[in-house]
Amino acid sequence: MPIALVTGGQQGIGLGIAEALAGAGFAVALASLPAADDPAVVQALGRLGPEARYFRHDVQDIAHAPALLDAIEAGMGPVAAHVSNAGVPAPVRGDMLALAPDSWDAVLGVNLRGAFFLAQEVARRMLAQPAEHYRSITFITSVSAAMASIERAEYCVSKAGAAMMAQLFALRLAPHGVGVFELRPGIIATGMTAGVQQQYTARISGGLVPAGRWGQPADIGQVMVPIATGRMGFATGAVIPVDGGLSIARL
Repeated sequence: MPIALVTGGQQGIGLGIAEALAGAGFAVALASLPAADDPAVVQALGRLGPEARYFRHDVQDIAHAPALLDAIEAGMGPVAAHVSNAGVPAPVRGDMLALAPDSWDAVLGVNLRGAFFLAQEVARRMLAQPAEHYRSITFITSVSAAMASIERAEYCVSKAGAAMMAQLFALRLAPHGVGVFELRPGIIATGMTAGVQQQYTARISGGLVPAGRWGQPADIGQVMVPIATGRMGFATGAVIPVDGGLSIARL
């Protein structure tokens, strides 16, 4: 059974991805910051079935990345599909001219620095170990990688950087048969967007999203399955918007 590592997989988009991968025959390792007895973690494991396991990990703690992979390999096996999903929003939405350095550092520390060095450790191990299954690394970024929101500049910069990160890993790993992909979710109904639900619902009704609805975590999960199972292997480096048409340039 192939192993999928999903960071931040106990909730939101990560859980939608984890459920889709579990349904496709993966044993899912969730890695995130909450304690193992956190209600969201317990509920997620219950939904994912007996093959799923949880590993407490702070993505910002890059020195702990080898220990995380050691624990997953010892308890489950080598990672075949790494989904770099864990991320944080801008702590405060506001004028970018008032953006504080600590807010910048907090967002880029998770979304960019932490994501890079965990993916680096996964990639090293993929190249060092024989492959029983197709292997992939997928970065969950955002339409904000290319669509500017001046009230959350640090988030947009972090996602734009992650988009380049995906391209770099794709180039480095392509000769070894490891696929690397970037998924760009749009407006997805999660805890992260709960605070702006009323605002975005009105804008979606007004035509902001051509598909005419909020995205759901399951929408991202459905796209993740063919990536992780190797059915898109020769498309390595692909950037896939999952946004209901939001990012299509329009007059």
